[in-house]
Amino acid sequence: MSDHVASNGFRTCVTATLSVRNWARAVAFYKDAFGAKELYRVEGGGVAQLSVSGAEFWVAEESPQNLNFSPESLGGCSVRMLLVVEDPLAVCERAVAAGATQVAPVAEAYGWRLGRIVDPFGHHWEVARPLG
Repeated sequence: MSDHVASNGFRTCVTATLSVRNWARAVAFYKDAFGAKELYRVEGGGVAQLSVSGAEFWVAEESPQNLNFSPESLGGCSVRMLLVVEDPLAVCERAVAAGATQVAPVAEAYGWRLGRIVDPFGHHWEVARPLG
């Protein structure tokens, strides 16, 4: 991943917001499964910013009125998250213990060590580390 830091210190990046049903339960899952830290929570609830070892993402209650649907409402997920970590096997095992479902076991392929899980809210995660 590369990013750009402007001369004024502003850093350009892309961050995902995961739409879920029951965002508070989702936040608790990501903390338990990935060791996520909560960086910010919108007063009154419904939205939280999380970080896994500096990799940030948001979790928000789905809002059909704003066309933000959870995978549960869509009957599937339109994006797959890639979580690059030091030990994919340990992270996948921790996530499954917290309630995720294994889609593909951790293995080496295409220059990566990676496995795939689906979280209890329908989001697919590839948990990986580049080899070499």
